Amino acid sequence: MEYAAIHHQPFSADAYSYDGRTVHIKIRTKKGDADQIRLVWGDPYEYSGGRWSAAEQPMRKTAATQNHDYWFAEVSPPFRRLQYAFIVSDQHENIFFGASGVCPVNKKTLETIHYYFKLPFVHEADTFQAPEWAKSTVWYQIFPERFANGREDLSPEAALPWGSKDPDVNDFFGGDLQGIIDKLDYLEELGVNGIYLTPIFSSPSNHKYDTLDYYSIDPHFGDRELFRTLVSRLHERGMKIMLDAVFNHIGSASPQWQDVVKHGARSRYKDWFHIHSFPVKEDNYDRFAFTPDMPKLNTANPEVQRYLFEIALYWIREFDIDGWRLDVANEVDHAFWKAFRQAVTAEKPDLYILGEIWHSSEPWLRGDEFHAVMNYPFTEPMIAYFADREISASSMAYRLNAHLMNGMRQANEVMFNLLDSHDTERLLTRCGNDEKTARALLAFMFAQTGAPCIYYGTEIGLDGGRDPLCRKCMVWEKEKQNREMLSFMKRLITLRKKENALLTYGSLEWHLLDDQNDCISFSRVFNGRQLIFYFNQGNLAWDVRLQDFNMERSRKVYDAWTDQILQHDAAIAVQPGEFLILSADAPV
Repeated sequence: MEYAAIHHQPFSADAYSYDGRTVHIKIRTKKGDADQIRLVWGDPYEYSGGRWSAAEQPMRKTAATQNHDYWFAEVSPPFRRLQYAFIVSDQHENIFFGASGVCPVNKKTLETIHYYFKLPFVHEADTFQAPEWAKSTVWYQIFPERFANGREDLSPEAALPWGSKDPDVNDFFGGDLQGIIDKLDYLEELGVNGIYLTPIFSSPSNHKYDTLDYYSIDPHFGDRELFRTLVSRLHERGMKIMLDAVFNHIGSASPQWQDVVKHGARSRYKDWFHIHSFPVKEDNYDRFAFTPDMPKLNTANPEVQRYLFEIALYWIREFDIDGWRLDVANEVDHAFWKAFRQAVTAEKPDLYILGEIWHSSEPWLRGDEFHAVMNYPFTEPMIAYFADREISASSMAYRLNAHLMNGMRQANEVMFNLLDSHDTERLLTRCGNDEKTARALLAFMFAQTGAPCIYYGTEIGLDGGRDPLCRKCMVWEKEKQNREMLSFMKRLITLRKKENALLTYGSLEWHLLDDQNDCISFSRVFNGRQLIFYFNQGNLAWDVRLQDFNMERSRKVYDAWTDQILQHDAAIAVQPGEFLILSADAPV
């Protein structure tokens, strides 16, 4: 057994409170190394006959990567105090793994409390908690300037005719809030129940990430009352709305920055920014990337903190928004985000807090900052396999497993899963304009834990390369839309919402990762129900036989996509590029 590969970190995603009572515990070993792991656990104060009273239970191998196996168990200590260790076994030996590392299994190690990991008390207040509604949300991202023009009188003077050309960086086409209001029937019929808007506050650009005034709606989008109407109409339909907060930086035309430019070291706002010397020049202050018109805010400054917190609270109090998406969240200090969370959740406890982070995000997802991040590291392996054809099926599965194992389950349940956005190539373009591949990729992503997001236009086959081409005008003429794609997306969203509990809480079990034939099968299981997925990315048809999966004949099995009941001896041909979803109910 390779001892160096055994890993467990207490007070992390390896050992955490799931719900204030139940504790989730994970341990990692070298792939194929351990045959069995037993969790030894109990209350550190509970003794019987002079000996510590410990329980043992087997752990389940829950995931694998190219190099490691992950084992899982959950326990509910009666008095919420816990100490625990592991007995790891292979064909040749048993070892004790605890706070002192690898030790022999003997009376001393088993009965000496200093050899055990500790969770002194399982506090509900320390438990990662997220809004329950976020688990059942299908998001729809809107870039307001390009979604719909509802009021020509609001459009900029230089606005181009809607969809008259592919957009350049500085083009305007006149999208506005009225346009979104006008399309609410369309969005409700599509089935989405959460709307994420990129910034809508006053700004000179079409993207609005260079904010001038956080308290005013950009006049080309509308005004506060129009926004109030939008929020109320969404809430009447049972839909949520999330706004985009750009708190890492501000627009260079903002009054605060212009005061610094004018008055230099005498400006009352000089400490609001990271300025290295005066007078201000293009190369002597920190900014977003290398963009001079986006100077970086000093979020450690108490005045800046109060200013930004009041902005966040204003839109909650005045308009009852449901979430904040936080731009460039990884470049803002953790102390600010901890205080931000306390402020906004005190005002609205079920507010959803989403950070824009493109990499591993564990430090922000410990329960005291964000509820979720834009889950690019999770969905990128899917894209690399289905769209780019750069990795194998097994490599994709291993990367997905590793990502899930690095997080707490309740964080994974509300993660913001997306395949494209205003910052990436559009999905159809990334798939080489292969609609069949795009559909399979969407179906695969919708089958995963977390809240899926659709970028506007994906549902009608809108394509586009990187910014600015990913920000094309939405196509509203039905004859120019891909109506088959629209029907597909409606069915996919309906299925996701119908099976949301299973897809949120169900365990993921891989059945087949055939790299040679490019065939994948996995299932999601919860409360006796099962969804089984088959994806054929190979060149030959795949005959799926239900009897090969040893499914009890007492189960009712049907095609989850068509609702057709299937016989247990049925064989179904999954054609190249296609997928199949079977549903199996509990035995009757």
